Amino acid sequence: MASARTYINRELSWIRFNGRVLAEAANPDNPPMERARFLSIVSSNLDEFFMVRVGKLERKVDIGRMEPDPAGLTPKAQLSAIRRAVRKQVAAQYEEYNQRLLPALRQSGFALLTPAALTRAQKNWLSQYYDAQIMPVLTPRLISGNQAFPLLAGRRLYIAVLLQSDKGGPPQLSLVPIPSQLKRVVMLPMGEGTARGILLEDVVGMFFGRLFPHMSHLGHTALRLTRNTDFVMDPDSADSLIVEMQKNIKRRSYGKIVRLELPRRCPGSLRNRLMAALEADRSILITVDGPLDLTFLMKHVASLPGFDAQRYTPFAPATDERLAVQESIFRTIRGGDLFFYHPYDSFDPILRFVREAADDPNVLAIKQTLYRISSRSPLIPALARAAQKGKQVTVLIEVRARFDEESNINWCRSLEKAGCHVIYGVPKWKTHSKITLVVRQEADGLRQYVHLGTGNYNDSTAKMYTDMGILTCDRTIGEDAGAFFNIVTGQQYIYPLRELIVSPYAMRRELILRVRREAAAAKAGLPSAVVIKVNSLSDPEMIREVQEAAEAGVPVTMLVRGICCARIPTNDNLRVYSIVGRFLEHPRVFMFHNGGDREVFISSADWMPRNLNKRIELMNPVKDPAIKERIARILALELSDNRKRWQLARSDAYRRVDTAGEPVHAQEMLLSRTLPESIDMNTVFRVSSVKDGADQVPRLTLSQGGLDRLGEGVL
Repeated sequence: MASARTYINRELSWIRFNGRVLAEAANPDNPPMERARFLSIVSSNLDEFFMVRVGKLERKVDIGRMEPDPAGLTPKAQLSAIRRAVRKQVAAQYEEYNQRLLPALRQSGFALLTPAALTRAQKNWLSQYYDAQIMPVLTPRLISGNQAFPLLAGRRLYIAVLLQSDKGGPPQLSLVPIPSQLKRVVMLPMGEGTARGILLEDVVGMFFGRLFPHMSHLGHTALRLTRNTDFVMDPDSADSLIVEMQKNIKRRSYGKIVRLELPRRCPGSLRNRLMAALEADRSILITVDGPLDLTFLMKHVASLPGFDAQRYTPFAPATDERLAVQESIFRTIRGGDLFFYHPYDSFDPILRFVREAADDPNVLAIKQTLYRISSRSPLIPALARAAQKGKQVTVLIEVRARFDEESNINWCRSLEKAGCHVIYGVPKWKTHSKITLVVRQEADGLRQYVHLGTGNYNDSTAKMYTDMGILTCDRTIGEDAGAFFNIVTGQQYIYPLRELIVSPYAMRRELILRVRREAAAAKAGLPSAVVIKVNSLSDPEMIREVQEAAEAGVPVTMLVRGICCARIPTNDNLRVYSIVGRFLEHPRVFMFHNGGDREVFISSADWMPRNLNKRIELMNPVKDPAIKERIARILALELSDNRKRWQLARSDAYRRVDTAGEPVHAQEMLLSRTLPESIDMNTVFRVSSVKDGADQVPRLTLSQGGLDRLGEGVL
């Protein structure tokens, strides 16, 4: 599919998502420190976007690939549109920073000062602090006329200084790297209930005379580069996967410059000199009205002690009452499946599941996939301990998890030393699935216990991302889980699965069959509905399928947090929403009416080409009726939200939903564990009505005959 009429460019859709994050920074309903956090997230999002997405497009242009994307834009046209949109967004970001955030922070008790606003006492204190704590760490580099310009690291802050020697001669350029080991905000001595800070680069600029004696300061500017970090790995390389990955990590330090950030007040002569030295085209230049790299707001402002009243109210995650009983977690799971919706539900039971498995003498084997884990993950010592106790421990750690590659390689080595069987990933595809299998010897034979989830095994992000997971000892799921690990360790799809669905082998086909089943029901005059919750929707084939289902009369409702490339058709059957709030919405949930016998799946996979074609992902059915109902009610609540929900319009713009009426703030209600009984389930299942005269027939099952009929042309 290549049609601007039905498809929105992926990159421009992402920029619109970042705009919704920026809108939260501007939302006065959010406390000031949280608004600072959102403004920081806008910057960190843009960093990764330029390193990966813009870097990929730059590489395509450099090698002469001009094929248009499904929206009809060539890589060159995409880069042009991206840079226009980003400049506009960055201008809005800094307007928010200067005009509203800084005054709000000042009113709440924190002020970020400039050198001109310092008192004499503060200047004296900074003078001593500079000599003792800053100057010994600085390493300026003077660049003479015949010297090659040094290779500057990406995402590092530098100060370029133009100097004139007392002995005469042409002006000289010096580069001062701002040490990343030092805090970006220097906190000044403060009075009761107040906090004052100044940026590190401003302090350095105050004392250039000490750093460059016998030289006059003609002008200076901060600068920051972003480099392309998107490199293609060769799966057929003679080197091992881990060696190939280490090569790619090293390449990042000298990747092509894809963005140059300068303050708008940078002197023109210095700007031109820097751009010539960096061989940077003006198209990559972004100038800002304020300090570079606003991620310092997250690291050094939003977390300041003493400002709890200016943040979200802390919360304590819930724990299922069945898990409060002092008994083995395996016995609890045998009593029925356990469902978790993090961070509203505690992540501790998942950690407990692995820890108990490590120490239980009846556990014979533990198998787990790890994609991103925290820097001090409690899972690693538990898995190592299990191996040291003689259990069979198999861990697939994906060493290609972007920006976590080095830490994952280190985890691999630690686990190998402990005796675990470690797999670095499947060479052809990334493994993005989230699954843990525990095999336990019991009185009636071996039993498999399985955790399946939508998010990473990361105890840190589990407090900030919403994700769903299930603990089960269902025998069919357990047998499928064992077969799944045989697939990833054997690297071939030869083990039949009955209920778990794996990409890239079968997930696309199974999803299309179910969407087409709903379309067939609608055409026959029978009730139908599709509800999808994902992070991103960019797969052209899946977009075409849901659009055609909507045209056939199926009510399709989608909660897409970030990228959504589907244009809204002229009928009202396809509706796309997005929630951006306190927590990052991360679950993947697929629901189908199925003739009244609702099918519900949770998954690790978004609806993107990479997830369905190039990654090993899992999609598992929710079999417990009570858990099905809870998930449906959660989605119904989120689709009723009139505080943080946006709707995609036919103009491709997102608009906040109507805030009239009783306020419904889904995330806050889930935190307070108030899932209203009065939720209108029709908000989640906008089920199509039965046509007059249509026979009420049993649900359309995916029998083999149905597979053959509905699957015609799927693959």
